[in-house]
Amino acid sequence: MKARNYGPVKGQAYTRKEYVKGFPPPKIVKFTMGDVKGTWDYEARLVSIQRKQIRHCALEAARVATNRILMDKLINDYLVKVLPYPHIILRENKMIFGAHADRLQQGMRRSFGRTVGTAARIEPGQTIMTVRVKAAGLETAKESLKRGTAKLPLTCRIVVEKLEPKVESKGDAGKVDTE
Repeated sequence: MKARNYGPVKGQAYTRKEYVKGFPPPKIVKFTMGDVKGTWDYEARLVSIQRKQIRHCALEAARVATNRILMDKLINDYLVKVLPYPHIILRENKMIFGAHADRLQQGMRRSFGRTVGTAARIEPGQTIMTVRVKAAGLETAKESLKRGTAKLPLTCRIVVEKLEPKVESKGDAGKVDTE
């Protein structure tokens, strides 16, 4: 099985888990890492340029590579989110090649295939990962996303955005709905 066989987006998405026996769970351990309750100044996003399928093991490798740099340099002063969920089921009809292989396989008879993993479909302009940091950690966030991009099978760009501080309105605090 080669990963490049599952990269191009072909046909309809196959997601019906109730019909598949032995469905493998995705390898992604966590989708959110870091300090969830912190306040952040900047958000760096990893945005896809191509339309592609990303296997669950590639998403996990990108998450680990990104998180490792942030944890080493910023300790726990960041927030990372992996946005796509790998819900598309990948199947493979294994074929044996070589001498006496004709005795061991059935060819295309009952060729539905066994599940070999899951993938997430990514569209151009879709955000794959977000990293939120304070102003001092912006360069570290860019570097970590660049390392995470190396683990993915598609070209991406890093978009940095300044976050607006949340302001609570004082006028709505004392109002009571009378209806």
